[in-house]
Amino acid sequence: MAAIEAQKFESFRDFYPFYLQEHSNLTCRRLHFIGTSLVFATVIAAISTGNMLWFAATPLAGYGFAWIGHFFFEHNRPATFKYPFYSFMGDFVMFKDMLLGRIER
Repeated sequence: MAAIEAQKFESFRDFYPFYLQEHSNLTCRRLHFIGTSLVFATVIAAISTGNMLWFAATPLAGYGFAWIGHFFFEHNRPATFKYPFYSFMGDFVMFKDMLLGRIER
């Protein structure tokens, strides 16, 4: 059986609608929002305290909440596995869109 080839995206603009489709579950989006908030908090904590261990917590906070959202609520594989760079960007753009009320949170 042939493996399904990953969809090709020419730009982030082309990718972002796909990213939002992969995050249609409200609980999943909320978990992403919490995780991204914690990413900002851990980076600020690392810089303000000088304790670089906070940087170690950054990917755990961000990906931990996001992956729980995907595996238990969205029931899909995180886009990070196929599109790591665009997915990383998508997390922050979706966070911004949620803050601005463009996407339900």
